Amino acid sequence: MTYYRMDNNNMKEENRIKHYAAAVTAAAAGVLIDQLTKYMAIAKLKGQEPFVLLKDIFQFEYLENRGAAFGLFQNQRIFFFISVAVICAVVIWFYMKVPMERRFLPLRICAVMIVAGAFGNCIDRVRLNYVVDFFYFKLIDFPIFNVADIYVTVSTFALVILLFFYYKEEDFERIFHRRK
Repeated sequence: MTYYRMDNNNMKEENRIKHYAAAVTAAAAGVLIDQLTKYMAIAKLKGQEPFVLLKDIFQFEYLENRGAAFGLFQNQRIFFFISVAVICAVVIWFYMKVPMERRFLPLRICAVMIVAGAFGNCIDRVRLNYVVDFFYFKLIDFPIFNVADIYVTVSTFALVILLFFYYKEEDFERIFHRRK
């Protein structure tokens, strides 16, 4: 029986590759869930009256959104494609800088979910020329949204909370100024 000894650098690199593979898999799963819910919205809600879950509180209502959040940037496809490319590049760069330690797992999860949301809505724009939205909180008249929007909004909010209240200056030093 032959044993191969792996040095610490090879083990770290192998561990990092496993983390990247898990991140890509999680992002793909997030996109798949988003696309499945949108497919169901098209199949069950398009051309129908809203499906009321809680009267005057919450309902499923089909909407073709050609803009961004709150109807901004209507029909600006090039802007959205450039935005997705920039967001993904920044998130991937950031993900690669974050140490592969348990303490930084929340940052990596936020990064993965932001990418999943960006790609989920980008797929709609490429395939349909609009984004399918279907969740509507009627009680507060909140704009209609979808699963990808949830990924981006919740992850961005969590990221802000983490950056301002959880991570400390020494954590930022480790992320942005560490030597390879």
